[in-house]
Amino acid sequence: MRNIAFTRIDDRLIHGQVMTAWVHETKANEIVIIDNEVAQDDFLKMIMTSSAPTGIKVLIVTEEEAIDYLTQEPDENQLIVLAKNPLVIQRIMHGGVKIEKLNVGGMGARKDRTQLYRNISVSDEERACFKQIMSEGTAVYVQVIPEEKRTSIEQYL
Repeated sequence: MRNIAFTRIDDRLIHGQVMTAWVHETKANEIVIIDNEVAQDDFLKMIMTSSAPTGIKVLIVTEEEAIDYLTQEPDENQLIVLAKNPLVIQRIMHGGVKIEKLNVGGMGARKDRTQLYRNISVSDEERACFKQIMSEGTAVYVQVIPEEKRTSIEQYL
């Protein structure tokens, strides 16, 4: 399995200073974005790639491609894995990817979501998904930026 330094759910995926802070904190040199739609859209891929901090490799893949890539033998790279929601993380975990810790960043409000914690809103399906991920041994926590205190999401579910 590749060296996953940090796994984050953020519906904005790569974005400005927050991602720069996490790259610096984790010493990552590669970002793997898992999103079936973005992986098929050359324009969005260009935007995401250009949004990454300088010198950071960006790979944008489908869920299936992510499972194949992340379960390969490790190399010298330290990876940040990004997805828009916990369902993606759960599916890659069930595909054999080991995620020990899951950071929950931004999950914006929508009609089917209710507020869980500050800028994090979840649907009933996502709430159940977080519970399932935790039951499988993954620590799930909220920490928007590295300087903030890490808080387990369990108390908000």
